[in-house]
Amino acid sequence: MSDTQIKHETGGKFLVEPIGTSPVFSREQFSEEHQEIEKMVQEFAAEQILPHRETIEKFNKDICLQLLREMGELGLLGVDVPEEYGGMEMDKITTAIICEALSPGLSASFMAVWNVQTGIGTLPIAWFGTPEQKGKYLPKLVAGEWVGAYGLTEPEAGSDALSGKTQAVLSEDRKYYILNGEKIFITNGGWADVFTVFAQVDGNKFSAFIVDRDTPGFEIGPEEKKLGMKGSSTTSLVFNDAKVPVENLLYKVGQGATIAFNSLNMGRFKLGASDLGGCKTAITETVKYALERRQFGQSIAQFDAIKGKFADMIILTYTADSMIYRTIGLIQDEIDKLDKSDPDYYIHMGEAMERFAIEASMTKVYGSEAINIVNDHGVQILGGYGFIEDFIMAGVYRDNRIDRIWEGTNEINRMIINGYMMKKALIEELPIRDAIFEIDSFLKKDDSEFAKGPLHDEIYATETGKRLALYIFHEALNEYGQDLKHRQQLTEELANMFIDLYTADSNISRVLQIIESTGYNPVLVDIAKIHSAEVSIRMMNLALTGLNGIYRGHLPHKVIDMLREFQKRMLPKVDIIGLKREIADFVYKKQQYPF
Repeated sequence: MSDTQIKHETGGKFLVEPIGTSPVFSREQFSEEHQEIEKMVQEFAAEQILPHRETIEKFNKDICLQLLREMGELGLLGVDVPEEYGGMEMDKITTAIICEALSPGLSASFMAVWNVQTGIGTLPIAWFGTPEQKGKYLPKLVAGEWVGAYGLTEPEAGSDALSGKTQAVLSEDRKYYILNGEKIFITNGGWADVFTVFAQVDGNKFSAFIVDRDTPGFEIGPEEKKLGMKGSSTTSLVFNDAKVPVENLLYKVGQGATIAFNSLNMGRFKLGASDLGGCKTAITETVKYALERRQFGQSIAQFDAIKGKFADMIILTYTADSMIYRTIGLIQDEIDKLDKSDPDYYIHMGEAMERFAIEASMTKVYGSEAINIVNDHGVQILGGYGFIEDFIMAGVYRDNRIDRIWEGTNEINRMIINGYMMKKALIEELPIRDAIFEIDSFLKKDDSEFAKGPLHDEIYATETGKRLALYIFHEALNEYGQDLKHRQQLTEELANMFIDLYTADSNISRVLQIIESTGYNPVLVDIAKIHSAEVSIRMMNLALTGLNGIYRGHLPHKVIDMLREFQKRMLPKVDIIGLKREIADFVYKKQQYPF
């Protein structure tokens, strides 16, 4: 099928399309095979990883690599690798399911080892390697016989990775590239056999190379002493006239950015899925404690403040679940349109993922910040025991702190969200200009045009919120133009509004689908109502902060009048506190994350 015959979708459409325009993918649509894999991985995590958790945290390389090989035997290292090289080449939904399902093992360190092995440690070769490179490296990587790693970050090139200083010069006999430079913060660095390393060819042609551990001139630095993830290997890589054979050039000279960004887009939604699993596991562990722990003659779970915390944890987690699997479903739909026999199949797969870079970045930001709040609440609920290493929350609290930093810091990902939204508006890939033009006509209508139902008010508030975000976006572009990208405090406010809208849209759409399929579910409706209400409150505050930034604290009367119009339509009509009690009571009955 040629590209001219394919109608490609694009990211960001949630901002300009009404809620429910298209079905959203969620775990309720998991196939029987998806469910079987989820169960298998959860059992592996509980039976094989969890018993070794403490040993892993003491930096036991042998146990980690043994578990990696066991996962290889189950086919769980090659889900994204072609069958001809020992992989299973399953859909991206399966990849996310495995990321999430490993969480009951309670070992973020091992999950980091696995994530790098199956992601950035393997995929650059699977996607961009020659048949010879794939044949040499992939079978051993998917079997767990070899460990993979990825060298991108440098001492002076972190988030701005393309500015790396590591150099690669072709030798006089044209048989080798001579690499000089240093990479830092390399997960699996001390254990890896194969490295994908990025360097500048001829000074400014950002390129990628496959580097073997025994390459002359290549050294691995000492293990870093880290805040968390203590059971994983993190080192530097040092290149002093390292001789890398020319046949180890990956893809083409100057095409390193394509390899790097495709890998990162995949890594972002995988990290979001891992965080989702971590949230669910933390809730399950914490609720058991809260129901057993007694103070002042009753279980601490019955204290109203604790109920509020559990409700917050549930709402954050359910929302992350909704938007993460919706995103993966969007990406998979685009991949399904591709022709696997096309020699550029993986290039087109990367393009498909890039079309949803906005949503991929959102899953990373929301997932990593949700697990931060969930784990923080978990520590607080456990009280002093939450601070003690013999209980699980202290370790997971430390481990999840890195999630807001790797796969691109959350600040960088917010820049990506806003940058892609600007690009899609300017090249009219999305009808954002039309949507902005229609804001006034929307505000002249009431809510009667929206179908009545259990989430009528939430749909109306969220659709109004979309117009509010577009209004702020328009005002910001009018004031700063292309320079808006440098106004990072303002663009973070905008990115937060876009994330809130995507999560609210995803939650409402998912709950409505469930109601249509299986009937009214009061707890899920409560979750959607609370989340939508809290989004509306946040967005009004974000809008006021953003507009005061644009107008330097002197809001014109017409702007104040517009804010009042938005506020009238977005003001929540929900007993948030009361509904949170109902959600907590439901969780207590289930004694675990219930969805």
